Amino acid sequence: MSKQYKLVSCTINGKKVEKMVDVRASLTDMLRDDYRLTSVKKGCEVGECGACNVIINGECFNSCIYLAVWAEGKEILTLEGLAGPNGELSDIQQAFMDEAAVQCGFCSPGFIMSAVEILEEKRELSDDELRKRMSGHLCRCTGYENIFRAVKKTMLRRLGKDAEAEAV
Repeated sequence: MSKQYKLVSCTINGKKVEKMVDVRASLTDMLRDDYRLTSVKKGCEVGECGACNVIINGECFNSCIYLAVWAEGKEILTLEGLAGPNGELSDIQQAFMDEAAVQCGFCSPGFIMSAVEILEEKRELSDDELRKRMSGHLCRCTGYENIFRAVKKTMLRRLGKDAEAEAV
């Protein structure tokens, strides 16, 4: 049985790209293998752990259960795309460092991409809403509270509530 391939044209981290991909390949495989975007982690490969999360057209998805061919015409953002022009960290990446929310680091890119989706909404979520929206990730180092603090502080800072952020 021969493999079937399809040409996929999309935008990854602001750059237009085109690649022939196996129609059975996941977006995770395409991003890691074809574009060397290794922040996209292979965890469970069944959409349960969140390590592979990327933003597609503004919405967070588990790239392990998203076929590469579905990326046709889409805008994809990975952790690598968050860096500033001179490689500086984004505010959410810096918050993860400041709050010691990065332990072994394997789950961090997926958590950060989920946080990016939330932060782009530019609205304040309650603690319960924030916890629910950040669920769907497995962190074996049990950094959940530090991760929660990093996301909440960044959300509040982006809303101009610096004093509240410092109190978190």
